[in-house]
Amino acid sequence: MLAESADIKTDAFRELYGAFGEDVVARCVMHHLRHAGISRVQKIQFYHAEFLGQDLSPEDLGLWTQRYAEVVAKQVVAAPAVPGAVEFLNVALGKLPIYVISGTPEDELQRIVKERGWSEFFAEVHGSPRLKPEIIEDIVSRTGLDVRRVLFVGDAMTDYDAAHERGVPFLGRVASHHENTFPPGTETVSDLTDLIRRVFTPTMDLPIGQNE
Repeated sequence: MLAESADIKTDAFRELYGAFGEDVVARCVMHHLRHAGISRVQKIQFYHAEFLGQDLSPEDLGLWTQRYAEVVAKQVVAAPAVPGAVEFLNVALGKLPIYVISGTPEDELQRIVKERGWSEFFAEVHGSPRLKPEIIEDIVSRTGLDVRRVLFVGDAMTDYDAAHERGVPFLGRVASHHENTFPPGTETVSDLTDLIRRVFTPTMDLPIGQNE
């Protein structure tokens, strides 16, 4: 969510399933957009089973997942940052611990963060296969943070659900050209230009960032 990667990932699914026809591509893209934040491993397994009638072996699933990762990785590293994200990271550096929680495989996510030169900004970087509620619980239990003084900033329903499951305040990011899929009444922003003001208040201890 710190980089403008959502459309890159959507296009990667279009490329991955293009050989199976427009109907399959459309169904994959629709599901992906409605279930942003879920691991690509789960999605690829689901798309093959539901849309192609194929049960992938662990070996084949690994090959398809690797193909997706190769399509996405370089473009995500080169993608522009969400407006306001870098400014916020620079202001928060040394003042607040920031955690990345993502559906991207953890080793790939850590590599992307490193290649973007962002490693110094984050206390920890976490991705799949662990689920987001589990990661939140782990961070909170180890650090002793009061979840009421934590902010989860995310752009997917998996972020919203994880935050609410663990009792963490949530701020949704909805890009101006994307559909708002969060429940009515959810506080949202179109970018992160106002995040500095929102976070640096007496009631906030820790922002938890998420980038898939």
